[in-house]
Order: sequence, then C-alpha cells, then structure tokens
Amino acid sequence: MIPTSFPSKEEMARLTARMLLEIEAVHFNADEPFTLASGLPSPTYIDCRKLISYPRIRSTLMDFLTVTVMREAGFEAFDNVAGGETAGIPFGALVAERMSLPMTYVRKKPKGYGRNARIEGVMTEGQRVLLVEDLTTDGGSKLSFVDAIRETGATCGHTAVIFYYGIFEETMKTLGDHGVALHSLCTWWDVLNEAKAQGSFSEATLAEVETFLTAPRAWQDARAK
Repeated sequence: MIPTSFPSKEEMARLTARMLLEIEAVHFNADEPFTLASGLPSPTYIDCRKLISYPRIRSTLMDFLTVTVMREAGFEAFDNVAGGETAGIPFGALVAERMSLPMTYVRKKPKGYGRNARIEGVMTEGQRVLLVEDLTTDGGSKLSFVDAIRETGATCGHTAVIFYYGIFEETMKTLGDHGVALHSLCTWWDVLNEAKAQGSFSEATLAEVETFLTAPRAWQDARAK
C-alpha cells in the first residue's frame, strides 16, 4: 500500500540522488570516459540495476516512483504495468504490486520460437499500459517497447523511469511526438548537486562532469575526434 503523504518532487529527486550515490551506482571518470550504447564517450555512467540488491532503498524508490506516476498521470490512469526487457522487469513488477495491477513485460525483439511473442503475460485490447524502465537517455529506446504494446490493441501514453539523463534536448520531443509522457525521479543535475554537497568526487572531476552536462554533444564531439 502507498502511504498518502510523500515529500515534494524536489525532495524525492534529492533523496533518489543520495541513494544512488550511497550504493555507488554513480560513476564519474573524465580521464577515461565510458562508452555509451550509442558508441559515444561520456564521463558519467549510472547502473540502476544495482538497486534490486538493496531492499530498503529499492522499496523507497518504488514508493517514490509509484506516487510520482499517480500525482502526474492520475490515480486510476492504468490497467496494466509493463516492464521493458531486461532492466525494467523487476521495477515493473514492484510498481505493479504497489498499484495492484497486472504485470507484463516487453521483449526487445520476438524470441524467435513458440508464439514468437514480444509481450509476456496477459495484455488485452483497450488496456491503458504504463511502461516502466530503469532509465532513459534520449528516449529513443522506449519507442520500440511502446509500439509493441500498441500492437496488442492496448494504449501506452506514459513511461516511468527512476533516472532520466535530463541533458539531451530532443528527449521530450522524441517521446512527445510519439504520444508518450515521461515520469522520472531524478536527473544527472540532481546527482551532480548531491555529489557536490557530499564531496563525493574531486572538484576537478565534478567540474568536468558539469561541462559535459551543460553541452554534452560538444563534449562528445571533442572527445570522439
């Protein structure tokens, strides 16, 4: 059951950032940048999958995510919760449990045998589906999941994530053009602010990360050459 009283969105963002830092899910390295799925370099990396191994933090963040969705989308806005393969599956299950809704999951591609399905579980025509994932960068990876859900005859106009990069201008337009609203708990800016407050990294590292967050494409272009 979800308690009726929760912190403000700003306080939930700060606490989420604090928890991510506490379990060392946040990695900053400007000297040896990480390579993102896009192949581009980044001085930041986040591993939200670690959250499933920390029950108290996991439970708190799932409460936060559920109440955020309810506040922003409505208390009776959904009939089904779908987790995206693979990182979104445990979080989808936890949110579905809190919302007392059926849970399903969406494969990245058909499994290639049997029913060749992308949707696992029961999803029916006309259901209003909430897509749950661990994070989003530019929003592009969500579209395939949304399309798979819509192919069943269900609707999907909302996706909820723990972490949203919050630095790529095209994200909201990409999702919005596809008819999808994004709900999230915190961004890189929230993590950077909390890291500064805690002194979690050196000042030089934090300064380089801030340079990246302010102009990520320019930072990547300079490093990719």
